[in-house]
Amino acid sequence: MNKLYEKAKNVLPNSYSKYSNFKVAAALKLKSGEVITGVNVENASFGLSNCAERSALFTAYSKGIRKDDISEILITTEQDGFISPCGACRQVMSELMPADALVHLANNKGEIKTLKNRDLLPYAFTEDDL
Repeated sequence: MNKLYEKAKNVLPNSYSKYSNFKVAAALKLKSGEVITGVNVENASFGLSNCAERSALFTAYSKGIRKDDISEILITTEQDGFISPCGACRQVMSELMPADALVHLANNKGEIKTLKNRDLLPYAFTEDDL
């Protein structure tokens, strides 16, 4: 998990968060050991912004990686406290990551809380609901 934390911290400066000044980075670990990172990218039209979690997942999917290839994700900020994925990210994570994938929430001190993806969004809207 230290490798994931370091990868996320290393890309945190790449965050484009000039409106909120709230930098977020994510490191997505694949079962192969490969790590894909993402950062939040804001836009003056706030609805067009993208979170770090989705940036990492969309990059992975663009490379042909799929749900069964993913083992865990770590999310960090410059904050002292722990942050959790927003509702949109939780919905995307529920579909694009395995339910039992580990989700690590890290603060700027390197402290980490871990839970399972399924615990982020109970009663998620899924393809089975369509």
